[in-house]
Amino acid sequence: MASAPEDPVLERYFKGHKAAITSVDFSPNGKQLATASWDTFLMLWNFKPQARAYRYVGHKDVVTSVQFSPHGNLLASASRDRTVRLWIPDKRGKSSEFKAHTAPVRSVDFSADGQFLATASEDKSIKVWNMYRQRFLYSLYRHTHWVRCAKFSPDGRLIVSCSEDKTIKIWDTTNKQCVNNFSDSVGFASFVDFNPSGTCIASAGSDHTVKIWDIRVNKLLQHYQVHSGGVNCLSFHPSGNYLITASSDGTLKILDLLEGRLIYTLQGHMGPVFTVSFSKGGELFTSGGADTQVLLWRTNFDELHRKDLNKRNLKRLHFDSPPHLLDIYPRTPHPHEGKIETVEYFCGLDGLDQEADTLLPC
Repeated sequence: MASAPEDPVLERYFKGHKAAITSVDFSPNGKQLATASWDTFLMLWNFKPQARAYRYVGHKDVVTSVQFSPHGNLLASASRDRTVRLWIPDKRGKSSEFKAHTAPVRSVDFSADGQFLATASEDKSIKVWNMYRQRFLYSLYRHTHWVRCAKFSPDGRLIVSCSEDKTIKIWDTTNKQCVNNFSDSVGFASFVDFNPSGTCIASAGSDHTVKIWDIRVNKLLQHYQVHSGGVNCLSFHPSGNYLITASSDGTLKILDLLEGRLIYTLQGHMGPVFTVSFSKGGELFTSGGADTQVLLWRTNFDELHRKDLNKRNLKRLHFDSPPHLLDIYPRTPHPHEGKIETVEYFCGLDGLDQEADTLLPC
């Protein structure tokens, strides 16, 4: 199907990891992309043509999560090796190691001001760290199973977490107490996050569902059943009007939250898609999965709505609206269709522990 000018388009892709992609994040200035993988490495990609990419070596097991600090001067990563690392995102890639969890760490998240870092672990806890002094502050315990994800609210006053105990919990960072709890009788949330205004949370469910809750009134606002496999990750557009989801069914779905409907299904990956993220300005998004590739997409579909982004808000409920499906196939040649001249393969020797490899186009 031909893509209209306002449809999302695959711009380029990055090939360098040796195993599944678990996490992706744009730098605050939109000029770099950090990725994490089952291959135990982080990679830092630069968007300039022929620019160098860096492979960061240090973790001893699967890297589960990666995130830039709000100022872009640090990268945080979590791993199944039970550690959290802070990296300086340059060609040297020096890192420091945090040890406090007693089981694999599943997620990292900086507060919006960059002062704190929240980590979630299979030891059933969430831990909060002071970034200025780079030291552990406190733990949050109430989950009874592995904690998959923990995220700060935009104002930093709350943390939302999800666990395989089938609950989503809201925590007050001031008194360190659980102040709200959402339970599910079917599946568990693999990923959860606040919308940009901090009034709602969205969850990505192992039961194939996406749910949006208003935390001010503790009400389920929207419930989407658009995937045929577990939903692994989601990302809000900066406007708060769109949500993109990544699933084990091999697709990305884009939801219009104002209309309460599915507007795009993106066919780009071969196999499960594990991670997706909008850029800070929303003009790009990126995805990664089991096929070891990182795809970079231009959003486009928000162009028609930029003028009235602030005039409407999330209020309409469409639980039973039939979805509008539009499969978007990449306009550019795709790596699974044969030899591609534009593929950016990188080569390099493994570097020393805590040092970055410099990878140049082969």
